[in-house]
Amino acid sequence: QVQLVQSGGGLVQAGGSLRLSCVMSRGTFSSYAMGWFRQSPGKEQEFVVAIDWSGGSTVYTDSVKGRFATSRDKAKNTVYLQMNSLKPADTAVYYCAADTSYRVVKGLGGRIAYWGQGPQVTVSS
Repeated sequence: QVQLVQSGGGLVQAGGSLRLSCVMSRGTFSSYAMGWFRQSPGKEQEFVVAIDWSGGSTVYTDSVKGRFATSRDKAKNTVYLQMNSLKPADTAVYYCAADTSYRVVKGLGGRIAYWGQGPQVTVSS
């Protein structure tokens, strides 16, 4: 059973940066496309970014383009989300996701196979 363990959430002031990490265990990392989703209180879960199996393709939601960047390190079985110029509107629980389908982790339909535990990211104004 694949496990995704996240780290890196916390409290930051507006304009600051945070980096989230998501480590995969018990799975073949290169077989999975990875994604990041977030959920704020009272709102539906929102797609943030996806990265394909090799890291050669990424897709971002418009609200984070130019501020967030994702990457993956196959040697460490880890995907990262670097978040810069954070805004209070970015406050949410952030989940990493893994699926063999790139389409699925882009939030285009289908059930994502594996989720991380979702640390809180809070951006104060």
